[in-house]
Amino acid sequence: MRRLLALSCAALMALPAGAQSVAERLNDYPTAARADYVFACMQTNGQSREVLEKCACSIDVVASILPYEDYVEAETVLSMRQVGGERMAIFRSAASAEALVAELRRSQAEAEILCF
Repeated sequence: MRRLLALSCAALMALPAGAQSVAERLNDYPTAARADYVFACMQTNGQSREVLEKCACSIDVVASILPYEDYVEAETVLSMRQVGGERMAIFRSAASAEALVAELRRSQAEAEILCF
């Protein structure tokens, strides 16, 4: 029994590098970012416990599809599109900006299908 326990512990010690990177990737969104998303989702969809659960599910799906860095970039593009002026035109027309926003929208659409 002790030998089995020792082997199990050894196997677990060998996993953290790979397992940790997967866990980190799936949970790379800071709590504040997740809370902001859920808060905005609830503002749009209602203020009930059911909506809270659906919005929490939604950010989990988005986070499983889109790395946090890409999420921040897409949100930045969307924010900059709301600012007027000639300098902000690049956020409205650049192909790279469009690709970032499209990926965010795709992940949100999948989250809506799965959670709502």
